[in-house]
Amino acid sequence: MKNLRVRILVYIFGLFIMAIGVALSVRSNLGVSPVSSIPYTMTCVWGIEMGKATILFHIALVLLQILLLRREFHPVQLLQIVAGVVFGYFTTFCNYLVTFLPVADLIVVRVAMIFVSALFVAWGIFLYLPTNLIPLAGEGAMHAVSRVTGVDFSKVKIGFDCTMAAISLTTCLFVIRGLGSVGIGTILAAVLVGTVHGAITKRFGALKDWLLHLDC
Repeated sequence: MKNLRVRILVYIFGLFIMAIGVALSVRSNLGVSPVSSIPYTMTCVWGIEMGKATILFHIALVLLQILLLRREFHPVQLLQIVAGVVFGYFTTFCNYLVTFLPVADLIVVRVAMIFVSALFVAWGIFLYLPTNLIPLAGEGAMHAVSRVTGVDFSKVKIGFDCTMAAISLTTCLFVIRGLGSVGIGTILAAVLVGTVHGAITKRFGALKDWLLHLDC
């Protein structure tokens, strides 16, 4: 694999940028992105620190892949747990960083935080995904479902996001009698991240390819 050192650095930086986006969505208190809704629900319901909840969620998704793929699951895919641990610690650190931001009471400011959060998450995906290193467990689980069912990945992603949001919403409503991790921010994130990612890829895709030597 060409330019491995640069790929690793870009990969780690991309995960960190994504973690900042997740932390900003949490700070907005308007709901987090669908893929982060389960860990945040664990925080709201059981009081588990979100970084640790993120690690546990990634482990569960790897176990799901093992159940789905069986003999087609390769040991190297266990490295998704390592990626989950790194992302979990980044989430903990970034959640700590955003505590220094003032608490926003105005809804306009909180919505603006969701937009900035989506921008960070989209940039993180733009950086980490094309490195072709270790996918996060969420993406790995979606690929596994797509392979087993034969359903297109894009459709699986929509179903996966909706399922995560529905589980989170149901759990929070029954246990804490509130929306918890799901809110208008969840809906905005579901729309914005993909849109912003597409715009970033169109504008900076060539620069990214040059950096990663994907065009060699």
